[in-house]
Amino acid sequence: MQYFWLNKKNNKNLIVFFNGWAMNETPVKHLKTDGFDILFLFDYRNLDFDFLQFDFDKYEKKYLICWSMGVFAVNNFADIFNSFDYKVAINGTTKIVDNDFGIPEKIYKITAKFLNEDSLDKFIKNMFKGGKLNPEITITRSIEELREELFEIQKKQIKNEIKFDKAIISTDDRIIPTKNQINFWQGKADIIEINSTHCPFGIYSSWQDLLC
Repeated sequence: MQYFWLNKKNNKNLIVFFNGWAMNETPVKHLKTDGFDILFLFDYRNLDFDFLQFDFDKYEKKYLICWSMGVFAVNNFADIFNSFDYKVAINGTTKIVDNDFGIPEKIYKITAKFLNEDSLDKFIKNMFKGGKLNPEITITRSIEELREELFEIQKKQIKNEIKFDKAIISTDDRIIPTKNQINFWQGKADIIEINSTHCPFGIYSSWQDLLC
C-alpha cells in the first residue's frame, strides 16, 4: 500500500481516505479541505502497512472515508480505524467480489484477466456513465500494476469488519451494482442514496460534505 498527505497543515481534525482501484487523487482534488489534514492511501496489492508511523492521537477528531475497493481494503486495519469518531463508506462493500453483495464474480474475473488500455478506458467511462459534474480522471499507474492489484485483492481475506456509520450509495452505480450495496449495508450503517454514478465526487465541493 502507498500513501501521501493530500493536505497536512497541523489541523485539529484528520481524514484518512482509502481510495478506489486504479485511481489517484484526481477524482477528489477539487474538494476543499476545510481545515482537515488528509492522509491518502491507495494501491492494495499488499495490505501490510504500519500505521503506527502516524501520530493519530494528536488530532481532536478523526474521520475515515473509504471509496469503492477502499471499503474492502480498510478492513485489514479494523483494530485501528474502529476507534475513529466517524466512518463513511462510499460505493463499496467489504465483500468486493460477491454476486449478491459486491462486484459479480464473473465480471471481476474477466476484468482482471483481460485488462488492457481499452478495457480500462471502458471502466472509467462506466464510472461516470449517465452522470454529470464529473471530475477529470488521470491514470498514472501501469496496466500490469493494476492487473496485479485485482488478482491480489481477490485472494485477500479480511481480518475484521469496520463498523461504518454511514454508507453513501449511488443510484446509478455501474461498477458495484446499487442493489448489491443496499443488500450489504441494510442493518449495518445509515444508508444515504444519492443521484450519481460510481465516482460521485463531482456533486460535492468539500470533504466536509462527505461527512454530513
